[in-house]
Amino acid sequence: MSVRGFELGPFQTNCYVVSEPGGGCWIVDAGFDPGELIDWIRGADLRPQLVILTHAHIDHIAGLDEVRRAFAGVPVVIHAAEAGFLGDARLNLSAALGEPFETGGPDRTLAEGDELTLGDSRWRVLHTPGHSPGGVALVCEALGLALVGDTLFAGSIGRHDFPTSDGPLLVRSIREKLYALDERTRVLPGHGPETSIGREKRSNPFVRGELR
Repeated sequence: MSVRGFELGPFQTNCYVVSEPGGGCWIVDAGFDPGELIDWIRGADLRPQLVILTHAHIDHIAGLDEVRRAFAGVPVVIHAAEAGFLGDARLNLSAALGEPFETGGPDRTLAEGDELTLGDSRWRVLHTPGHSPGGVALVCEALGLALVGDTLFAGSIGRHDFPTSDGPLLVRSIREKLYALDERTRVLPGHGPETSIGREKRSNPFVRGELR
């Protein structure tokens, strides 16, 4: 199993390609200017099976139409709480940037506790609202990996000053969902460098956690 990150667009959004030895892959988020990501998938002869959106803010969905054109028929999934954000420029924050973006809805929705399978790997969906109402993390305990979107960063947490954000709920999501993971879990965030659950529990200045 391999995870390749791409830092895309003016917001330096981390988008990921998760691939398995048989050639199947997932695209996790589709930021601005995804050409590099698309070209890499094609060059590696991978077959996208899902586009998984950790949430629907514009910097994570701006390249979705381009990805859909490149890989026709690949299903797009997002948490049910943000299914309507894809077609609403106000909710996905693109209207606030002065460049409204709207696209078609998801092919299906995600919920807390869903299990997704890629090759031999199993990934659990955690609903981690706060930065946005439908934020999710994808966790593979066997690989010690968590793709957490904009919920938790190295030394920081997601913004919670947007119209659909909720600061106390964000803190609760981090404490109750992410900090409950094994402390050795590698955290791959939506912006910035990789970190780990243990490191953030010890030193994150916004949300400290109890070490086990």
